[in-house]
Amino acid sequence: MNKLFHVVVVGAGIVGLIAAKLLAGRCSSEQLRLTVIDAAPRPLFSQDEDIGLRVSAIAPGAACLLQSVGAWERIVSTRACAYREMRVWDAAGQVDGPESLHFEAAEFAVPELGHIVENTLIQAALLEDLRADGCELRFDCRIRNLELDDRRYRMQLESGGGLTADLVVGADGAGSLVRRQAGIGVRRWPYPQKAFVTHLRPELDHRNTAWQRFIAAGPVALLPLADGRVSTVWSTSEESAKQAMDASDKELGEMLTAATDQVLGVLHPEGARGAFPLQAQHADRYVLPGLALIGDAAHSVHPLAGQGANLGIADAATLAAAIGSALDMHEHPGDLPVLRRYERARRAANRAMLQFTDGINRLFSNNAPLLARLRGTGMALFNRSGPVRRRAVRTALGVDTPNRDYGFTNSV
Repeated sequence: MNKLFHVVVVGAGIVGLIAAKLLAGRCSSEQLRLTVIDAAPRPLFSQDEDIGLRVSAIAPGAACLLQSVGAWERIVSTRACAYREMRVWDAAGQVDGPESLHFEAAEFAVPELGHIVENTLIQAALLEDLRADGCELRFDCRIRNLELDDRRYRMQLESGGGLTADLVVGADGAGSLVRRQAGIGVRRWPYPQKAFVTHLRPELDHRNTAWQRFIAAGPVALLPLADGRVSTVWSTSEESAKQAMDASDKELGEMLTAATDQVLGVLHPEGARGAFPLQAQHADRYVLPGLALIGDAAHSVHPLAGQGANLGIADAATLAAAIGSALDMHEHPGDLPVLRRYERARRAANRAMLQFTDGINRLFSNNAPLLARLRGTGMALFNRSGPVRRRAVRTALGVDTPNRDYGFTNSV
């Protein structure tokens, strides 16, 4: 089968853009015509502006993928903060106690455990050469209707006109229009929590360390930023999130200093604030003939492990590898057997991370004395588990992932 196939990626977030970059690099212009559309304006990044509120923890495995498409050097040379240590502890214990978790990059044979990067910076780096790669970019472009016509999807656009695709890749987030219009169901696990986010100036140096403390309302994280501040993600009750949004800087600093047990001394708010509801969800299926879901459109997890972006990037890489292999074998990239290769490779891993983060959040968001003792015992045992601890962390870092899933070679 020798023909030109049209792939339309819906969603120009990190996941959609890296899928487009990987497809552009893997497939020739004689094989694929690529279009990326997004309902929002083109994301803009300026180093002269303050660090954006939305940041992601990019693990070494995901960084390798960004490097493979030429984006990673731009990112780290612009504004990113490596973290080489991670400390996790329960409110029932101490940050340096035997029941707390302490990870260092050297222990896992990597130069760093990850980087904290602004989402808009990653998007800008991926967009820089995408048009030159032969990809059509259409922003402020909303889909009115999506329907299957024989073997191709037809999209009516709100601006008029339409698109026809041999394969639609839904990368349009947790509320995915593509998923809804395709009739794919989703299971949801709402949390009685909101994620409050802002930037803080700590009294003490963050030491390129990611900090996370579990308290009764939910986990609170302090993530190091390149300018010496920390980004906080506080999963807390709706009432506490509202208080945080409405508080004065002094009141908010006191709230977060107490919540983090003064691990970085007194915290001073410096930056915008935001709060959004939390829920986990998993699509009933990732693929249909001519359609595939990736990233949050397929699954979303609690942010406590910082794995959302990394899971989506792994989805994009696996789907791109499956499509590239199909084209090499003269198969139709939208055929269900082709897309099922992607779904089989990713669904179990994503479900396992969803269940893990859900279980951890529920276990630690409880101040019952017996549970507190059991948590402390479990964390102490994990600290002493040797190979089990090492394998679990290297898997989370994305450096023990089989290369065949992604079609690239890990370099860390």
